[in-house]
Order: sequence, then structure tokens, then C-alpha cells
Amino acid sequence: MNPCGPAAAWDQAAGAAERRGLRVAELRTIAEFERVVRLFDGIWRPEPWNPPITAELMRALSHAGGYVSGAFDGRELVGAAVAFLAAPAGQALHSHVTGAVRPGAGFALKLHQRAWALERGLSRITWTFDPLVRRNAHFNLAKLAALPEEYLPDFYGPMRDAVNAGDESDRVLAVWRLDDPRVVRACDGLPHRPAGADGAVAVLTERDGLPVALPADAPAVLVAVPADMETLRRTAPETAKAWRHAVRDVLGGLMARGRPVTGFANGCYVVERHSPG
Repeated sequence: MNPCGPAAAWDQAAGAAERRGLRVAELRTIAEFERVVRLFDGIWRPEPWNPPITAELMRALSHAGGYVSGAFDGRELVGAAVAFLAAPAGQALHSHVTGAVRPGAGFALKLHQRAWALERGLSRITWTFDPLVRRNAHFNLAKLAALPEEYLPDFYGPMRDAVNAGDESDRVLAVWRLDDPRVVRACDGLPHRPAGADGAVAVLTERDGLPVALPADAPAVLVAVPADMETLRRTAPETAKAWRHAVRDVLGGLMARGRPVTGFANGCYVVERHSPG
């Protein structure tokens, strides 16, 4: 069996779900999509006029060949993901939103999404995430072995939900190259840790809760993020703003100069001078 092919990917996806006692399946009915809307409302608590996605749009995406799936614990919906085909045509899927309320459901959903994409001949999945949310960075870059390839300042403009309100919506574009050996290993449960993490030099660190930029020019550098950005937004908005601008300047600046982010380790982005061979 080709370890990078669809059959192996489906086996990995099934194993990830079964280990958590979950079932992941595509969703196709309005009733199912309405359940996703209620699930996402509970996660993000958005303004009623601005949900992450509507049942009608999920219906249209699914009917047009897009991806809408749910993770179930018994009959309970505990996670969902929505994605649409993206440019270049025939190569990419863009994952617009994924949310989960049960440990392991997010990982199971992403592995199901990967198998679905490989079965259709796609080679990569992209999505955006807030670079300051440490647990998301660890999940995306270590557990899944995706890599950021673009820094997007204030990408969505003001977001009026309980998670993002009061902050600028900086995002990084994560690219998941589905047949990369690092991704295959991550889907087998072996998180990715870049070799450059060992001996890397800090260029953004934390001191007394605040970000501190440091001068450094090394083959690999570390860009720290706060331990809990979501709590900072609520309890210390000025500190959250300082971190937002510091990470934008340092991480965004390094990426703009062409230095590749090769992973996430010990609460820091690892940025190297050259892509590893």
C-alpha cells in the first residue's frame, strides 16, 4: 500500500477516530447542517447576524462538491469541518472552518478531510489560523505538520464573536502538503519537531508577561507567543495588543523576507534561514 495514497490515509483517519470512540462522516442534509450551526454557535458565540457559516451555504457547498463533515460521539455531534475547492483547480482544498468540543475530534476531522482530498487527486489543503493562539499553532504545525506560508495582517477585519472580539484578526495561511513524509508521520501520531529548534536563538521572547524583541541573526530563530492569548484579550487587552503587534512585526517580517517557518516547538515558531532539504 502506498503510504501517501488515499487507502492509507483512510486507514489513518479511521484509526484516529476509533481511538477516541468517534465516527466521522460527510454531512448532506439541512437538518445536519443546522446541527453544525448550533455547534459553532456554542463554540464562537457570534452575533446572530454573523455566524461562522450558515446551513444554506453548507448545503450549497456540499451539493457543488465541497467538503462538509461531522464528528460524532454516539449520536452527539462533537465537531465539524467545512471546506471548498480552491485554486489551482484540481490541486487544493481550502478548509474554511473547523470546530470541535471533544478531545481528539479535531484531529480525526482533519485526517478524514485529508483522505477525502487525496481520494479526489488533491495534493494540499490550506487554512488560516490566528498565529498568537499557541494551542492552535501546536495542533497545526506539530500534530498535523502543516506549515505557514503567508502572514495575513487583520485578514478578516473586525470580528464580533466571543473568541476574537476586541482584537485585530491577523492570520497565517497554513499549507498542508498531503503526501509530505512529515505529514504522513504526523497522521500516524508522530508530531513534527523541526531539527532547527535545537540551538535556535530567540528573537521574540516573554519578560514579565510582555513581548521583548531581541537582535539575532542565526540559522534558526525562535518567535514566542503568549501562553493564553484568548484570556489576555479579556483580562489584559493592552498586553494582548502588544503581543499582536510584536508577533506581526517579528514573525510577519521574517516571513516577508522569505525566511521559512519550519515548525512550532516549546511555545515558539521556528524560523530558519533556508528550507531544510
